[in-house]
Amino acid sequence: MQNDKIVVGLDIGTTKICALVGRKNEYGKLEILGLGKAVSEGVVRGMVSNIDKTVEAIKKAIRQAEEQSGIDIKVVNVGIAGQHIKSLQHNGSITRTSLDSEITVEDVNRLTNDMYRLVTPPGSEIIHVMPQDYKVDYEDGIMDPVGMTGVRLEGNFHIITAQSNAINNINKCVNRAGLEIDQLILEPLASCMSVLSDEEREAGVALIDIGGGTTDLAIFKDNIIRHTAVLPFGGNIITSDIKQGCMVMQNQAEQLKVRFGKAIADEASENEIVSIPGLRDRTPKEISLKNLAYIIEARMEEIVELVYSEIVRSGYANQLAAGIVITGGGAQLQNLVQLVEYLTGLDARIGYPNEHLGKSKIDSVKSPMYATTVGLVLAGYQALDERANRYSEIANTESRPVNEAKPVQQKSSSGSDFFKKIFERTKGMLIDDFDDKQQNY
Repeated sequence: MQNDKIVVGLDIGTTKICALVGRKNEYGKLEILGLGKAVSEGVVRGMVSNIDKTVEAIKKAIRQAEEQSGIDIKVVNVGIAGQHIKSLQHNGSITRTSLDSEITVEDVNRLTNDMYRLVTPPGSEIIHVMPQDYKVDYEDGIMDPVGMTGVRLEGNFHIITAQSNAINNINKCVNRAGLEIDQLILEPLASCMSVLSDEEREAGVALIDIGGGTTDLAIFKDNIIRHTAVLPFGGNIITSDIKQGCMVMQNQAEQLKVRFGKAIADEASENEIVSIPGLRDRTPKEISLKNLAYIIEARMEEIVELVYSEIVRSGYANQLAAGIVITGGGAQLQNLVQLVEYLTGLDARIGYPNEHLGKSKIDSVKSPMYATTVGLVLAGYQALDERANRYSEIANTESRPVNEAKPVQQKSSSGSDFFKKIFERTKGMLIDDFDDKQQNY
C-alpha cells in the first residue's frame, strides 16, 4: 500500500546535507516523520570533493532523521547537481512487426530504453531520459501513443547526462554511510515536484533553484520538462563577495547576508549601520547596509542574467505564461522577486514546498531551502512525467491474475431467478418425500 510506504530523501548539497523521512497519509498528502541536517564540508558546487567529510555528514543527518522518526533507514533517494550536468535533445525510433496491433506500454518503454544506449562523451553517462512528444507513422505532435496503431514509432527526448566520477563519488559516499540508493534524481527536477502546481506546468513555467553552490533551472510547458541547466553560482559566491567587500569573516558575511541582505540596493536605508565585533583587541567594524545591498545586488544581477540567457537559449522565453518560480535557500533573500521581475520581464513568486504537504510536526520543511529534499521524497510515490504514472497503472492492471476474486452482488428474487429457486426447492421436497415413502414400504 502507498500509505504504508516510507520514503527517505537525501539532499547532498554544498551548504547542508539533509535527510527527510516521509509517508503518504490517508488523504494522499505527504506527512513528514523526521528531519536530519548536517553542515556540508566535503561538497563544492554540488560535487563531492572530500569523501570522508561527506560520509560523516550523511551519517549525522541520517542519525538525526532516524531518532526523530523512529525509522531504521536503509534506502534513500539522492539528488545530484553540479556544473557537469548537461542536457541535449535526441530523436529515436523503433519499427513494430504488426500494423494492426495497438501500440503498448512495452513499445514505449522499449523506445525510451533505447535512448539509454546512446553514445555519450567519454566520462559521462545518462541519468534521465524525458519524453517530449511522439510520431506514429510520421504523424507528429502525439503526446501519448499508447492505444494507437502503426508500424513506426518515433519519439523526441530530453536527455540529461552527468559525469561518471560525480555519480561514482555519490554512490561511494552513500554506500559507506551504510545506505542503498533507490533513485538518483537531478535536483531541479526534484524541486519541481514539490513547488510547482499542475496549472503552472501546463501553462509554461521556469523554476530557478538557488542553492549554496549552484543555481538550477528547469522549464516546463504542457506538463512536460523542456529544458534543464545547472549554473556554477549560488549563495556562497554572494557570501564570498560580502567577505571581501566588507573585510569580515566568512561566518559574519553569511549572517550579514541572511539577516540584513537585500537584493535591491534602493530598498536599503543609507543611515542603517551594523556593528561587527572586531578581531582580537580591535575595535568593532561598522558596515553600512546600503553598501551591503550594493554588493548583493551586483552579484544577484549577474546570476539572474545568466539564468535568463539560458531561458532565452531554450526557446521558451515567450511561452512562460506562469512566469518564474524561485526556490532554494537563496530565494529567502529580501526583494529578490522584484529584482527577477525587473530583469526578466516575467512574473515571479517564491516557491514553497507545501504543494503536496499535509499536517506535520516539523514546520521548518515548508521553507524554500527544503524544496529539493521534499521533492526527493515525493519521487518515491510518483514519476515526474504524469504519463509514466499512467503507464505504471496500466502495467499493474494487466499483470493482475485472470481469475481474480470479485464481490458477489445480491440480486432480487424476481423473474426467471425466482422460478428457478422455487423449482429447486420443490424438487428437493419431492425427493425427500419419495425417500420417506420408500422407507414406509
